Amino acid sequence: MSLDRIGYVYTFGMDEAELLEALETTDTGVLALASQGSAYAIPVGCYYDDGALYVRLTDDGASTKLSYLEATTEACLLLYAVEPPDGSWSIVALGPIRELTDRESEAFDEATMIERFGKPRIFDEDLDALEWSVYELEIAELTGRKTGGRTLS
Repeated sequence: MSLDRIGYVYTFGMDEAELLEALETTDTGVLALASQGSAYAIPVGCYYDDGALYVRLTDDGASTKLSYLEATTEACLLLYAVEPPDGSWSIVALGPIRELTDRESEAFDEATMIERFGKPRIFDEDLDALEWSVYELEIAELTGRKTGGRTLS
């Protein structure tokens, strides 16, 4: 396949101000976990505050994501946006992930969770059976890319 025949868009690294703006204004991402060589990725509500990335998870007692979460040494959180026709950006955050302690969780009451993470998306679960929890992804590596420059086609 020849890129000069199909066209392409240049990408560039995001500077610190662009990274912070995207992190602070994006409330949905994709959390990727791994267990014994198998990957599992899920959409999650996320929230960035002063160097910390948080994700909100639910458990109905039969959660596949929580079993992957327990087995994951280093998680990956992808945040992104596409702005047609050729605009886009993406941020990949890598690091260990842990559930907040009861004391830390006090900062995330129901109203604050909605404000910071957006409305939860429920998938055919019994609402009364759901357990809500917040996890912190400790950012060990952060990479941001954006499109820019001219589009070639």
